[in-house]
Amino acid sequence: MTKDDSKIRVAITQGDINGVGYEVMIKTFSDMRMFDFCTPVLYGSTKVASYHKKLLASVPQDIQFNAIRDASEAIPGKHNVINLTQDEIKIDLGKSTEVAGALARQSLNRACEDLKAGKVDVLVTAPINKRNIQAPDFDFPGHTEYLSHQFGSSSLMLMVCDRIRIGIVTNHLALKDVPAALTHDLLAEKLNLLNQSLKRDFGITTPKIAVLALDPHAGDNGVIGDFDQKVIRPVIDELQGRGVLAYGPFPSDGFFGSSEFNKFDGVLALYHDQGLIPFKLMSFTEGVNYTAGLPYVRTSPAHGTGYDIAGHDKASEQSFRSAVYLACNILRNRREYDELTANPLK
Repeated sequence: MTKDDSKIRVAITQGDINGVGYEVMIKTFSDMRMFDFCTPVLYGSTKVASYHKKLLASVPQDIQFNAIRDASEAIPGKHNVINLTQDEIKIDLGKSTEVAGALARQSLNRACEDLKAGKVDVLVTAPINKRNIQAPDFDFPGHTEYLSHQFGSSSLMLMVCDRIRIGIVTNHLALKDVPAALTHDLLAEKLNLLNQSLKRDFGITTPKIAVLALDPHAGDNGVIGDFDQKVIRPVIDELQGRGVLAYGPFPSDGFFGSSEFNKFDGVLALYHDQGLIPFKLMSFTEGVNYTAGLPYVRTSPAHGTGYDIAGHDKASEQSFRSAVYLACNILRNRREYDELTANPLK
């Protein structure tokens, strides 16, 4: 594999080996058409991949995994796998184990190293268990926070599907802690990140962004609360003054209930469930989690480990396939945007 290889090199982390990660990966790349535009590099184990493949009656059993030592050895058109360990791996389908957590950390760390080194182009992460992956060197509530730390960059969790793009301001945070976290600076930072991502990553020249309210009915003119008028509204006004087409704050029930979201290119939700509940109702099987703001492109399926169905050939690969598509599309959009804006006319 050479640097000028036209196919995008997709680093794929194995996630939790006891979940559905391997299943959705194998199902995705069992369709040979996926190799027409990308070269997958799985950071995991050929033995674990073979174990999961045997459980899947829905995929051809003649799929071969190409064992490699380094991403530079990946061959286009092959199921490339970097074996992270030569030890025997105990698989306990549907269970959270320390082994699975350690292997998930190892996979993620190695993939990020190769991303920084330019050996791969984009990163697609399989689902992890947020508890068993914890360790002294991994004290993060999820991928988003880990990757922000790893790449030294602010980021925005952005949920993407055909119908909507929803950014989340406070990510994985207890609801009781949300109001105190919603400072003027944080809101302005996330709104700017969403605006820039819509331009650079999605090719939208002048994106329109809706900002959701914290209190019911956006405080109802002070009857319920004044947080939205005192904290959220000034940020929107400030960003509008800088040319960002931001509007709101909108009460989320009416905003989604009346399909008002169709008028906007992006939505900024203030906390996790405010954005994730409507998003998953719209696109549970095909939605993608994208980490905007990073210097590298990272996507993930919008579902979890799926312990309850692991090993039963029931997991849908649609979200994982969409994550691969989106990662490749965003990389192309970034390259085009950067080329067009490299030497602007003065």
